[in-house]
Amino acid sequence: MISRRNLFAQMAAGAAVGVAGAVNAAAVSRVALAAIPDAMQRDTPDTAPPLSPPDGRPYQPVVTLNGWTLPWRLRDGVKEFHLVAEPVVRELAPGCTAHLWGYNGQSPGPTIEVVEGDRVRLYVTNRLPEHTSVHWHGQRLPNGMDGVSGLTQPAIRPGETFVYEFVARRPGTFMYHPHADEMTQMAMGMMGFWVTHPKAHHPAIATVQRDFCFLLSSYDIDPGSYTPRISTMTDFNLWTWNSRVFPGIDTLNVRQGDRVRIRVGNLTMTNHPIHLHGHEFQVTGTDGGPVPPAARWPEVTTDVAVGQMRQIEFVADEPGDWALHCHKSHHTMNAMGHAVDTLIGVDHRGLASRINKIIPDYMAMGERGMADMAEMEMPIPENTVPMMSGQGPHGSLEMGGMFSVVKVRADQKPGDYSDPGWYRAPAGSVARRVETPGEAPSSPMPTAHQHPPRPTAGASEAASTRPASEPLRVRKPDGHGHHGH
Repeated sequence: MISRRNLFAQMAAGAAVGVAGAVNAAAVSRVALAAIPDAMQRDTPDTAPPLSPPDGRPYQPVVTLNGWTLPWRLRDGVKEFHLVAEPVVRELAPGCTAHLWGYNGQSPGPTIEVVEGDRVRLYVTNRLPEHTSVHWHGQRLPNGMDGVSGLTQPAIRPGETFVYEFVARRPGTFMYHPHADEMTQMAMGMMGFWVTHPKAHHPAIATVQRDFCFLLSSYDIDPGSYTPRISTMTDFNLWTWNSRVFPGIDTLNVRQGDRVRIRVGNLTMTNHPIHLHGHEFQVTGTDGGPVPPAARWPEVTTDVAVGQMRQIEFVADEPGDWALHCHKSHHTMNAMGHAVDTLIGVDHRGLASRINKIIPDYMAMGERGMADMAEMEMPIPENTVPMMSGQGPHGSLEMGGMFSVVKVRADQKPGDYSDPGWYRAPAGSVARRVETPGEAPSSPMPTAHQHPPRPTAGASEAASTRPASEPLRVRKPDGHGHHGH
């Protein structure tokens, strides 16, 4: 916890700016400074329980996946929050941590929840080594509160505290992030979620029993290292939800029959088709606010483009463990070398032992596909996670990155977000091996140890036109060298 006294010392070091809009808190009287709320901190990546509003207008709070909601203080009818931009250490998954920048001890920062019509005052203290600002992405607000350094306000220099104040004018799903040295600061994890609840019944906003939210973010962190490459443009190798990768992402646990809302914001540098198994959903909210019911249609996948927010809703009426993931398959992988050649069908017999004479830790893999990698338990560099990982009730999940599970249970109690464990399917309802198996697939190509089948007349002529086989080139996979997405 950061003490208020320390904050006073930091703010006293800042120079007064005195501009219309976001202002340096050092320009505010000491009496006003004494009223700045404490900056709450959190150091665990666990999903916090929903924060029921202690005062102000009532609402159904959200659950931030592997995150939390920032407490506020109600002062003279204004909701006051305190964000601290600072370096943080974030666990991406067990055994893998990253040195990021974030807010209040975490990346992403805490979710901010308010009610339509609330007057909001947000203090932002900069403990980074460079200047910053906060842009309230999607909000209707006075121009001077928009948070674009150099355009609508001076940048917040290290040690300074600025204050933003505006009315949350429309309900919906929003985000916040820096608008100063943006590529660096977002590549380092600076972002957060914002939810404005409706103040009264809204014809396009349904009552839900579960309301989840998470941000899409991406990093380029080589296996064995801790700090993201900040100059990466599109070539990221870790695809995260709230700065977590599978198997580090918590499950979304609901009661059968619940109406479920999932809010997703995308602050990566590419789009993400978010796909839910076992249920159809509707997109009920976008960047512009609630979607009128007459304009909705059923989906099982919705694309979330860069800088967009989407709300999806469905009735969880099918019990089970249902996958929820980005449908770009390389986004459900963890750090890997994308420049590895395809070796499906290449006979590795005896090859590894010969290569081991010059590269002792070489491992032959990929001749039958890449699933072997999830089974090998091969040694990996420190501070990384396997490319494909996770164990389910029936074996390896072979997933990573942007993947989680929606767990629907009939006996999940209302308001209970705890993990019920794996689903126990009724007898006879699981895909199973049949007693008379089909023929096993034949080897896709002959090898030096096999005699090729006798060619037919037509095939012989076609084969004579094929280019000669290239000699097998062997390359030890590295941790990088991947290409764009």
